[in-house]
Amino acid sequence: MRRQPDPPKTADSGQLEGRAWRSLLAAAARVAEPLTEDSWVVRRDGGFGATAAAPVAVQALLELYAPLCGAQAGRPFALAHLGQSLDGCIATASGDSYYVTGPDNVRHLHRLRALSAAVVVGAGTVARDDPQLTVRHVEGPNPVRVVLDPSAKLDAGHRVFTDGAAPTLVVHAEGSDAPAPGNAEILHVPAEAGRLRLDVLLERLHERGSWSVFVEGGGETVSRFLEAGLLDRLHIAIAPLVTGRGRPGLTLPARDRIADCLRPAHRVFTMGSDVLFDCDLRTAAFPASTAPSGALARVL
Repeated sequence: MRRQPDPPKTADSGQLEGRAWRSLLAAAARVAEPLTEDSWVVRRDGGFGATAAAPVAVQALLELYAPLCGAQAGRPFALAHLGQSLDGCIATASGDSYYVTGPDNVRHLHRLRALSAAVVVGAGTVARDDPQLTVRHVEGPNPVRVVLDPSAKLDAGHRVFTDGAAPTLVVHAEGSDAPAPGNAEILHVPAEAGRLRLDVLLERLHERGSWSVFVEGGGETVSRFLEAGLLDRLHIAIAPLVTGRGRPGLTLPARDRIADCLRPAHRVFTMGSDVLFDCDLRTAAFPASTAPSGALARVL
């Protein structure tokens, strides 16, 4: 079915979007508590979805983000996101990543932060990009910032350690006696061969009240969480961009057979000029098709 162009936004559509977003923020904050009667988000099958009363204009917004509000008291919910080029790169060979994806996906990134209790990045991302990891483009709370630095290489000269915009945890390997950089608090986690035990990290974040964890980057950090089977959901935004050669997004152990490769259940959303794959890693994967469906649909 050919997708019709989106109508221009009006004051009314902006108000609807604002109300829908506030329903999502409320759902993410409540976890095990009941939602208000006027919410456009409802619990279903252990998670969340849009109510039948929600206007058509905001159904896509609700359906994309509602499943991300499904944190439970018993275990952490973990989501990761990567924005990449058509040839699978998250940055050029020189490291330039500003911005691979367009402004709609940047706003999406801030929405993911707002819906999460904690946002996780690796030390390399902080060293290269000096990110703030705060919510600036959307309404919502700043998450706790978690920086993985097992070897304690980072110093206090980065904004996450000094700006005071949100609490910051820096994760060092157990046994390290390095001081905390700037205003950060140290969280010690066991490491094996210099690599942090990410399962223990999630458990300890959960114990501290971070029931939903957003793994923002970089590619190596996201890949390690995915390889360890610790992600509930993975968002990959693909931009109409070709870098030629650059820093890859996902880097996982090679598989000899296509049948052994990960083929997750997924949904597809358009996001400005980018295409977002919303992969559900806790649902049985779609079987590989062995015959053409005969269907062709234009979505842009």
